[in-house]
Amino acid sequence: MDAAELKSLQTPLKDSYREDASRALVTLRAKGSIDDQSIACKVETGRALAVAGLHPATGGSGLELCSGDMLLEALVACAGVTLKAVATALEFRLADARLEAEGDLDFRGTLGVAKDAPVGFRAIRLKFDLDTDEPQERIDTLLKLTERYCVVFQTLNTKPELSVTESHAKV
Repeated sequence: MDAAELKSLQTPLKDSYREDASRALVTLRAKGSIDDQSIACKVETGRALAVAGLHPATGGSGLELCSGDMLLEALVACAGVTLKAVATALEFRLADARLEAEGDLDFRGTLGVAKDAPVGFRAIRLKFDLDTDEPQERIDTLLKLTERYCVVFQTLNTKPELSVTESHAKV
């Protein structure tokens, strides 16, 4: 896809969203259910069933997906798609790009071993390895715009309003 094709796809959407902002509001959903045989959650991905379980550092077998890894994978996926879209729109010469996300966890927090240990990532690092002959100024613009428009990056960076609800059936 080139810049003109991308623009032809996005222009009508942008115009529609400018005309009526409510058209831009979309609710995404993820669904899952706990496994009745092990400590795991079966997540419906739309393509296949992903089974998430305990990380080996918390007693898991390592056979199931780790939700922390899945979070980093979502970041890489979103940043990669955003990078490619921005590069396309800017007509940026990008022969290839590789992305890597890594995050530091202290499992004492999630296991309740130390109250001062946080539950969750202490730090997340996103790395881009770009194959390009573009000048540094254009590379900086590409990365700045990728960071700005990457939904997962911005969600992690700005902490959305979170809520938890429950419903239950009597057994």
